[in-house]
Amino acid sequence: MPLKLNMKYLNGFIKDSDIFALENEITAAHNALHSQSGKGSEFTGWLDLPIDYDKIEFERIKVAARQIQKKCDVFISIGIGGSYLGAKAAIDFLKSSDYNSLKKDTPDIYFIGNGISADKFNNLISICEGKDVCINVISKSGTTTEPAIAFRIFKKIMEDKYGKEEASKRIYVTTDKETGTLKEIATREGYETFVVPDDIGGRYSVLTPVGLLAIAVSGVNIDELMSGAAKARETFFDPNLNDNDCYKYAAIRNLLYRCGKKVELLVSYDPDFSMMSEWFKQLFGESEGKENKGIFPASAIFSTDLHSLGQYIQDGERFLFETVVNIMKPNNDLIIDFDDYNLDGLNFVANKPISYVNQKAFEGTILAHCDGGVPNVVLEIPQKNAFELGYLIYFFEKACAISGYVLGVNPFDQPGVESYKKNMFALLDKPGFEDRKKALIEKFNV
Repeated sequence: MPLKLNMKYLNGFIKDSDIFALENEITAAHNALHSQSGKGSEFTGWLDLPIDYDKIEFERIKVAARQIQKKCDVFISIGIGGSYLGAKAAIDFLKSSDYNSLKKDTPDIYFIGNGISADKFNNLISICEGKDVCINVISKSGTTTEPAIAFRIFKKIMEDKYGKEEASKRIYVTTDKETGTLKEIATREGYETFVVPDDIGGRYSVLTPVGLLAIAVSGVNIDELMSGAAKARETFFDPNLNDNDCYKYAAIRNLLYRCGKKVELLVSYDPDFSMMSEWFKQLFGESEGKENKGIFPASAIFSTDLHSLGQYIQDGERFLFETVVNIMKPNNDLIIDFDDYNLDGLNFVANKPISYVNQKAFEGTILAHCDGGVPNVVLEIPQKNAFELGYLIYFFEKACAISGYVLGVNPFDQPGVESYKKNMFALLDKPGFEDRKKALIEKFNV
């Protein structure tokens, strides 16, 4: 069975009757989403994406991935936000957060253009010295500052190294189908292009060409990834709360929020889930954080972060709840040896697998946190594979949309993101932002 919602650790915090009291709100959210009558409905293309995607382009992605695997040592993905988080999360989760250090027959994969650090750029330039490189730049417009800077830098490096003709065979572009700066550059230079769909926002785009090329380059079976998402689409179509764990999760989140739980801590006991948490934080934070509303998304990896955050979670202010992604079975386990001297006192776990100890850490922690007044939602995943990840991605995407509508916001826009950009442009003296710079000087004396 795929992902399962375990509500056992909500006992004492909310009751089944509380959840079903939201049934009308959940049904209204479902109807708004599926009838495309809700706010932001023009960006709901992800809803049927797992079965309604461009099959020809999907095959081109697989062909391009095989070509990249054959001709390069380093693959660079240039993008920010939804243009990199999903792909990075999938690779780390399915391959390893140590992917680049592993022995493998696929290229090392680096992500750049998600910040503006000179040290980060120089480090990657150094890594690429003496190695064959391919790049994929991902931007709908081509003018988003961070990836645009990265592309300008690495485009020149590629052309200096290979010449314009060969470089054009090693640069792949994922952008708007018809318009925009990046599309214009790709057409002029002859780069192979893939399409950023018009009806899918960045944070919902991991299962589009935005995320799929890098994922395929890493060796992940993207057919299985889409198959898992398609199964989730089928499973979570019926709005009946009795049968829909996705909608129950959305209801639970809103109930806890109304009870004063303003922070959701997404927890996993697998370090390879760390970037999935980052993807989750953008998905929910950008979708719900509007109109002075919304649950603040945070994350932790246990047992590691129990040695830093554990004290606060146990005894601090009671404004948070935890959603724990519990991976039931590792892909590879390890048995703890018996030691004749037992100087470390660990023979009580001798001859047991590491996963058994990790599971007991999960059980002991969740019991302690519940006893300390922290509600816990548990999402049980059988194991790590592409099918299960596709299922989980769709689960979170749909839960986010339903939860946003129940909250009363548009879960598909992000108006607040533009504020910092406009200030940055003004401070960099970008033409057209003179009045904003003047206002900033007057208000903040910058």
